[in-house]
Amino acid sequence: MTTETFSSISDWPTGGFPGVRTNPDTLLPAIVNEEAMQSALAESNDPADRIMALLLEGHPAEAAELLAEARYNDPESFKLRIFEAELHRATNRFDRAVELFRQLLGEVHGTAKEPVVHQYLGRAYFVAGNHVAAAESFTKALDLRVALAADASLIYSSAVALQRARNVLEFAS
Repeated sequence: MTTETFSSISDWPTGGFPGVRTNPDTLLPAIVNEEAMQSALAESNDPADRIMALLLEGHPAEAAELLAEARYNDPESFKLRIFEAELHRATNRFDRAVELFRQLLGEVHGTAKEPVVHQYLGRAYFVAGNHVAAAESFTKALDLRVALAADASLIYSSAVALQRARNVLEFAS
């Protein structure tokens, strides 16, 4: 079995926000530098950033309230729709999270947003224990990110997630 060794948190994939990285074992975002995250939040006017922070801090009810208000003001926001599905994932409503991510996939197919949704969908599958579907989604995210010449940090994030899903599948067999 292939195992990846991460000698420090700095080896963890970026989490898409200052102070946040993706845990390579759980594939979930984690706050690794509270000061950096809070500083970035103080400078941000994007409600999605605060929603993300509330989810990471373990406050899904507060995140849901802020999300409802933000979605009312901007119902078509891609980022807010991602966080709506993430809220379901974070509260163990995996079927609903997968349903929302799959709906988004249908809407963004063929765009630069498609690999983003595949990555989130893969994470929802992974956390729900569906490692085969997770590996498929991560493969699609990785392939699309490479084809689109995405930022290296995004490609790395997809590669780490795919390897983790494959490791779990290999260990289970």
